[in-house]
Amino acid sequence: MANTEQGIQDLLDRVAALHGTVVRERIADELVAHPGLADALVKQINELLEAVVTADDNAPPPPDKGLAQLVGIGPEAAGELGVTRLPHGVEAYDESVASERLNAVADLYYIYQHERIGVFRAIQKLQELFRAGSVMLSSGTGAYGLYQFDRREVLRYTRRDRLSAYRKAFGYGTAAVPAGSRANTDFHRLLTHFTNEVALFWRDKRISDVMRERAYDPSFGSMAVVRRSGLDLRNNLKFMSYGHLNVLRVEVMQLLDEAFRVLGSDDVKRLFGADTAWDVVESILTQHFNERLVSSPRQRMAVAGREVVRWLAQPHVLQTQRAQFEALLLQIAEYAEEWLTSAQSLGLAQRSQNERMLRRDTRPLPLAGRPAGTRAPLSPNGAPVRG
Repeated sequence: MANTEQGIQDLLDRVAALHGTVVRERIADELVAHPGLADALVKQINELLEAVVTADDNAPPPPDKGLAQLVGIGPEAAGELGVTRLPHGVEAYDESVASERLNAVADLYYIYQHERIGVFRAIQKLQELFRAGSVMLSSGTGAYGLYQFDRREVLRYTRRDRLSAYRKAFGYGTAAVPAGSRANTDFHRLLTHFTNEVALFWRDKRISDVMRERAYDPSFGSMAVVRRSGLDLRNNLKFMSYGHLNVLRVEVMQLLDEAFRVLGSDDVKRLFGADTAWDVVESILTQHFNERLVSSPRQRMAVAGREVVRWLAQPHVLQTQRAQFEALLLQIAEYAEEWLTSAQSLGLAQRSQNERMLRRDTRPLPLAGRPAGTRAPLSPNGAPVRG
């Protein structure tokens, strides 16, 4: 049986011997001309190994889980350690993430960026002006939408609830988090790191394609670094996505949609001389709040950040084959660059630069036998003393 101590040892030795025999003796010459063949070979051997491990794990264990055999009790007592039961392991940690919760966090991030732009403050200010009769709105589509928006307010989560959710999920803001929870202060650092690695991976790949046709060199784009940074971010969000966040994001997404329908109505746009709902938002923010507008970069951060987190909600990041991983990662390559550029323009992130070349030291080497930094002794006429 392969699930014994000696059986697992023999299995690993046979797999290692198979790798060595095939690579050194069978296809050594072909690997030079076709580097991608190595990936296909490793994939097939790993699939065979995983099939054996899966079959052993699915086999029912003995009632005592092998303890009596190990300690030498009863008729099945082991005569040597090699015949005792040895499990292969437990379920992988990174494979136990529910995509529904991460998709909820992605939508909540989208909502947060629109909150920072000032969409909800703009609609609230328009409500105040409408109640006071300070604007020329009475019976149009926008006026009726403002009335309904106001009446439904008592049924929604409050602004304090939203700010508390942002603090809990992303560590943004200063609002108090619910009792028993903590602010996710690591989120922004991990998101910045992941987008940096994705952007750097594709920049390196473009350079590789320019330098050599169909380049295949692990030094151009580290797949392992991208996977690890993505898993770190995904695992961070895993524990911050429990609770009411799923329901809250559904309600606030409806609220955001309703707000834009009001702001984009004909009578409201005509009131501000605007062409779109975004023009109305920016007009209110500049006229009544005197704010510096950040609508464009924040809105692109909302879209790009949501797509990045949605990508992590799927098992794409667990892919270990380079060709398949690159094809899946291509879905968020431009989103990562866009998020990073927008965040950089707001001073919220910095691009990381990897130095793969050692800097040349142009300082002169010290003479042999003399400590570095000391000068040769001089004679009375200024010439160096020899010997």
